[in-house]
Amino acid sequence: MKISIVTVTFNAERFIESCVRSVINQTYVNIEYIIVDGSSQDATLHILNRYNDKINKIVSEKDKGMYDALNKGIKMATGEVIGLLNADDFFASDNVVANIGKAFEESKADVLYGDLWYVDQNDTDKALRKWKSKPYKQGMFQWGWMPAHPTFYAKKELFEKLGYYRLDMGSAADYELMIRFLHKHKVKSVYLPEVMVKMRAGGMSNSSVEARLKANRADLEAMKINGIRFPRLAAFLKPVRKIPQFLGF
Repeated sequence: MKISIVTVTFNAERFIESCVRSVINQTYVNIEYIIVDGSSQDATLHILNRYNDKINKIVSEKDKGMYDALNKGIKMATGEVIGLLNADDFFASDNVVANIGKAFEESKADVLYGDLWYVDQNDTDKALRKWKSKPYKQGMFQWGWMPAHPTFYAKKELFEKLGYYRLDMGSAADYELMIRFLHKHKVKSVYLPEVMVKMRAGGMSNSSVEARLKANRADLEAMKINGIRFPRLAAFLKPVRKIPQFLGF
């Protein structure tokens, strides 16, 4: 099974090498690695060119944002399964993709997700928040649950059949897609009970109070259009469910 991994970059010189190295160090041999860059003006492309022989495709051009770039990468991908790795993030171990491939083969699932740690930007051994997930059951989104998007892997045929990331959803585009696949269309999923990705703290949806409020409105819209029965209740419970993650539970 070929697994395609898409990384979107824009002026990502600070951490992109760590991200790339965590991919090329994977023990799984059938990986297609695609990087979609938004015409970076810093040293990002210079760093990527050092690994040109290890990266299957590098595209650098203007785009309409992160999710537009992700859609480009997904459409270019030739793997049966597609996942992403953000430019600031890295795989938690060298065996993560091998375990993903094994879980897909054994479960015959269409979607896979696992656990994620938010870590300090400079001291990546320091976990600030531990996102431990669980096997999915229909209706969990209605109680504020969601999987960690950087651990979300899906069959390419799902994107072709059910659609790509919506560019009108802002920072909730990933949340909307996961609800659409899992809740609305009830695709078969499998939970991989391990820390798959370490994510450096920070992010566009949490950059300010205004950004957080805008993200909350987009989350609510994502719930409504995908048939969440009590969207306002789910929107309230969604941040509440994250509290134990900061306490290390």
